[in-house]
Amino acid sequence: MSPVEIPPLSRRTENISVVLAAHLERLIATGSLTPGDRLPAERDLAATLQVSRATLREAMHELENKHLIERRPGRGTVVVERSGAERELLDLSAPDAPSREERDAAELREIVEPAVAGLAAQRATAANLLQLREVLDRTAGQARAEGSLECDIEFHLLVARAAGNPLVSTLHTLMTDWTMGVRRHSHTTKEGRRTSLDGHRAVYDAIERHDAEGARRAMAEHLGSVRGLIARRAH
Repeated sequence: MSPVEIPPLSRRTENISVVLAAHLERLIATGSLTPGDRLPAERDLAATLQVSRATLREAMHELENKHLIERRPGRGTVVVERSGAERELLDLSAPDAPSREERDAAELREIVEPAVAGLAAQRATAANLLQLREVLDRTAGQARAEGSLECDIEFHLLVARAAGNPLVSTLHTLMTDWTMGVRRHSHTTKEGRRTSLDGHRAVYDAIERHDAEGARRAMAEHLGSVRGLIARRAH
């Protein structure tokens, strides 16, 4: 199997190993790099990304510690396959699985996501914080509902990944699918998009401070606005 192509880095203003780790982790989080993909050889990848091999090794070490990649003798560096438990969770979203009402899914988010934000505040690395800041920057420039929704989905996914538990990320992906209708609805108005961005900024600020209780509270308040949207839509 040939190595996958890695797009170049776009931001070079901070610690380059942090930027590189964030760049590669985002490719994995968004599905640009999928389980089983083999990365180019170290020399080739360093040349493509225009970084030193020492910097590349430092970034790879962080991804390896997060169990996102694996170095295999004779195969090079490979994006890890999902665990059996992760695959079982994903199977719940198969077409023949029972449907979930949006209200039930939103309630599940309110139970799970504040705790996830608290873990993210405790465990977020510099690379995680950089990824979240970049999403917030892109969100602020979104004037269209679809672009704002995409940034919303990515922000919450990155918070889940910052928690450092792959099963949490898998559950988050399912909750995103189950709540897509109401989330799409919440981004159709300028007020809804502004409310979403303000909530994300509050969550990020707490995570950046490594304030677990503040992150839990900010996420709960953010999701409360989602509950309000569901209630208004039901009447």
